Amino acid sequence: QVQLVESGGGLVQTGDSLRLPCAATGRSIDTNLMGWFRQAPGKERESVAAIDWRDNTSYLDSVTGRFTISRDNFKNTLYLKINSQNPEDAAVYYCAVGAKWTPADFGSSYFDSWGKGTKVTVSS
Repeated sequence: QVQLVESGGGLVQTGDSLRLPCAATGRSIDTNLMGWFRQAPGKERESVAAIDWRDNTSYLDSVTGRFTISRDNFKNTLYLKINSQNPEDAAVYYCAVGAKWTPADFGSSYFDSWGKGTKVTVSS
């Protein structure tokens, strides 16, 4: 069983950048589909980015060009870089682990475990 711990959240200003790490422990995640989700107050959780074992990536249309997902297999860590933050980015961000050998564009149903999240607040 893999455990996921997100960090890096906090209060940022509109236009700032932020990088969120997600440390995985318990086993290697190098062949797993990995992803980031977010949930804003009063809204459903949505998938924002995914990366597969080949480092192919997939993004929610509304964040393409501003969000970058990456992974460091030596550190067993997943990252999400958010550029040009705006108030609509305020949410709790969760990392997730999915099935092995699954392409990044297969969709959110292939994820089966999430961390507890890190909160990002954006001031205007």
